[in-house]
Amino acid sequence: MFNSFRQAMAWLHTWFGLVLGFVLMAAFFFGALSVFDREIDRWSIPATRIEPQPMPSFDAVLRPAFERMQPTAEAIAAMRPMVNGDMPQRFDQVGSWSAYTTHRDPVLALYAGYDVPNAKNPDEQIWAYATIDPRNGRALPDDQLKIGSGFFFPLHYGLTLDWKNLGVWIVGFSALVMLAALVSGVVMHRKLFREFFTFRPDKARLRSVLDLHNLTGVVALPFHFFFALTGLLIFAGTYYFPVGHTQLHGLHDLHEQVEARETGLPHTRAGVAAGLASVDAMVAQAQRRWQAHDKAGDVGFLVLQHVGDANGYVSVYRAGTDRIALVGDGIHFKAATGELIREDPPATPVARMNEFLTGLHLQHFRHWLLRWLYMLGGLAGATCIATGFIFFVEKRKRQHAQQGRHGARIVDALAVTTVTGMVLATLGILIANRLLPEALPARGDWERYAFWGTWALALVHAGWRSAPVARGLVNPAWREQCWAIALFALAAVLLNGMTTGDHLLRTLAQGYWPVAGVDLSLLATAVIAVMAARKVGQRMRATAAHAPREEAVHA
Repeated sequence: MFNSFRQAMAWLHTWFGLVLGFVLMAAFFFGALSVFDREIDRWSIPATRIEPQPMPSFDAVLRPAFERMQPTAEAIAAMRPMVNGDMPQRFDQVGSWSAYTTHRDPVLALYAGYDVPNAKNPDEQIWAYATIDPRNGRALPDDQLKIGSGFFFPLHYGLTLDWKNLGVWIVGFSALVMLAALVSGVVMHRKLFREFFTFRPDKARLRSVLDLHNLTGVVALPFHFFFALTGLLIFAGTYYFPVGHTQLHGLHDLHEQVEARETGLPHTRAGVAAGLASVDAMVAQAQRRWQAHDKAGDVGFLVLQHVGDANGYVSVYRAGTDRIALVGDGIHFKAATGELIREDPPATPVARMNEFLTGLHLQHFRHWLLRWLYMLGGLAGATCIATGFIFFVEKRKRQHAQQGRHGARIVDALAVTTVTGMVLATLGILIANRLLPEALPARGDWERYAFWGTWALALVHAGWRSAPVARGLVNPAWREQCWAIALFALAAVLLNGMTTGDHLLRTLAQGYWPVAGVDLSLLATAVIAVMAARKVGQRMRATAAHAPREEAVHA
């Protein structure tokens, strides 16, 4: 079938890239946006436009907030089929309280798990969630969509397809195939070092597109490889091979019991009521211990297990923003007395490797230059895939036009939808965020509808305008959607200023970079879209001018 190994690799690279490139495009693009997910959250929820705060006092701020929390009616309804008998009017037996923050979070996320009487599975808990202002404990609206961390980030790894974790499986399979495409691409391009420095924008369109495809693929090759690999490793034990909770369920339970004995952290409640000592004193002791080991003392995660029980304990985890590895350095105390139970020992070599690879992917570290390089790497991956689509269509569309085939036309319409259509959908949800009333019921759902609706319209438009591709010409949808991107991006910036008062001049003057950065990125997007639209327009005019002469020659 193939005359050489390189030819086989070229076939593998082309067709695997084409079939799964649409998924990888979304993974790369929304992964790049997720690098600044907290900043996008602040842009989309004006009430959170405050400076990031450290973990507040538990005794003064967190405990009253936890005691106010209760599961929502929707959570109770979802839990009802898993309970024998009636559900209680109020859940008082707290299984756990936890609070989470990062150095980029201005608000604090709270989680409370409650034991459910007569639950069919005794280990099953019902959960409540809250978002508070860490400065005073004031509850913030928790029903607003966090577009960055609550939509773009899950879209990056799961496509928001939650049924049977289907989206996670699709993205995981695509990442696995991407590793094969990277290897086959290296085999195809033997002169990688030369292609690192080769980009000829003034050459023929096909040549310049291929140069850009090769350049963006080579310049970020380590980034692409490690992120596909680490993404697979992160989800391997949870989704792809969850043997601990399936085939080895009995062994998993036994391991938890052995671990509880060895660590001194009780796995179950004692059934004896007990009080709660000062958690602030425990946090202060944990910070002193970290400082003694020359570690940054910011608290990122605070957990109280078996609250109000004699077996209760408090775990204080370090934010770990001073290094790439995702470390916890947990220190654990007896909840009733504040007595130190355990300080997590140094990680084993295997655990350290896991912490490093996980931290490398999730980038919780405090390093803004590296964070920007992450985003540029993700955008380089998206550009590589986009130019691959364009090269595939440009190389085949005239041949398909002569043969009366429509394959290139279909791929081109899908490429327009995936590249410019995806950007339009992203801008569409930001515009909807600024236009929809704050008190609108299910406001987050309407924002999601705006995203998917805009993307669906982009698909219809790309297909409707694709007729010229069947004649070997450029699809006008490329240019038209680029102009729409420029218009949408400018509209989002203007609407932010009009609806919140935080216009670009004000945020720049105040040095409030989370919102100013998003606005500047939107303006940069508009400029790039205008340049692309003009370039595509020039290409369309040149192609239209050559088409009559070519048709006359063939006649």
